[in-house]
Amino acid sequence: MTKTNYCIGLLLAFSLAILASPVLAEDDKGMTAPPWGDAAARITFGDEDEGALQIQYKGQFRMHYRDIGSGQDGTDSTTNLGFRRNRLAFMGAWSDKVSLYVQGEFAEPNLAPVDFSGATFDNNFQLLDAAVRFSFSDAFKVTVGRFKYNLSRENLEECEAALTLDRSLFIRPSYVATRDDGIAIWGNLFGDRFQYRVDAMEGRQAVAGLVAPSSSPRYSARGHVTLLEPENRYGYKATYLGDKKVLTVGAAYQIEPEVTYVDVDNQFGKEDYQAWTVDGFFEYPLKGAGTVTASAAYEKVDLGGAYQGANPDNGATGLFGEKNGWYAKGGYLFPGTPLQFFGRYEKWRFACLNNVFDQIVDWYGFGANYYVWGQNLKLTAEWSKTDFDQEGTFTSLRSTRTTKDFSQFVVQMQFIF
Repeated sequence: MTKTNYCIGLLLAFSLAILASPVLAEDDKGMTAPPWGDAAARITFGDEDEGALQIQYKGQFRMHYRDIGSGQDGTDSTTNLGFRRNRLAFMGAWSDKVSLYVQGEFAEPNLAPVDFSGATFDNNFQLLDAAVRFSFSDAFKVTVGRFKYNLSRENLEECEAALTLDRSLFIRPSYVATRDDGIAIWGNLFGDRFQYRVDAMEGRQAVAGLVAPSSSPRYSARGHVTLLEPENRYGYKATYLGDKKVLTVGAAYQIEPEVTYVDVDNQFGKEDYQAWTVDGFFEYPLKGAGTVTASAAYEKVDLGGAYQGANPDNGATGLFGEKNGWYAKGGYLFPGTPLQFFGRYEKWRFACLNNVFDQIVDWYGFGANYYVWGQNLKLTAEWSKTDFDQEGTFTSLRSTRTTKDFSQFVVQMQFIF
């Protein structure tokens, strides 16, 4: 048996094992509830039980097959097994005015998004979220700590309520991960038809020496209009599984002054960071005919052309440097069955990616979700293709990089308890 056949057989066996799992009473969508119910473990305290602490585990385990990446020349197939997300979350509240959210993750190596192989990070435990939330009214709320900043809807969507396998590999802006440290003020107005958000965050981390021109906060402003049922929480979902009728249009702008040099070695040419995005989301359950979902966004990240300098900062180039692009995704949840098909297409222009200027990447994929116990136990399978406008080996003063089209197949089990 070839390695390819072995991997495919392993993935199919894994899929069948999950699909054969015992189920409970179905709802009108054919989905089932987990035996522990929807609520996570909860501890209450206080004279009138006004305080609460809830503990939740969230895991996403993957079998990942890519048709390149291994061997001496990187042309052999690559198989990766491990956790995409492996998290423990603590949610606390004291009355309905003050709450706390703390989430940690044990991160494992995953295949890099656009390179042949290699891990995106080493094994480590990291603190993802640590935020105190104050709810003074529906129109005025404050969040302080480490949490998701207010730029793209895609990043603000819950990882455990995704439509496709995962969020976009290319949506993240420069010099930050998916979270940042700071303060956000937000709220809902006009009967939850409009939501506003403003924040001041760390942005590029303050560093000693001559790496960055200065250290300034990163400011964001985001708003959305929702025309059907409201999306009035801080986080979004990429699918509500037919429980809501939603049509939301949003936009955001973000800026950080003097974030990078055009020439780092000579501390020349101070450039600002700017990013903006527009996005839309639609989901509608059709009576007796399933649920349709559609979402799209455009995003532009601008660093003032710093990538063109003789010695640009690494953060001004690459996957999270200067770029612009868009994605569109859609899904269909069958009536009376927990099966949801989905598809996704993305097109991005990177200022400099793997030593290639004006590199264009087309990414497309399709797959299916099977909700064994709703989002609490879900199986996802996705095939995708990454297509580069310019292929080959490219050399700069700093490195030699090889770019080649590839396809991959992933099966993921999501488990929330």
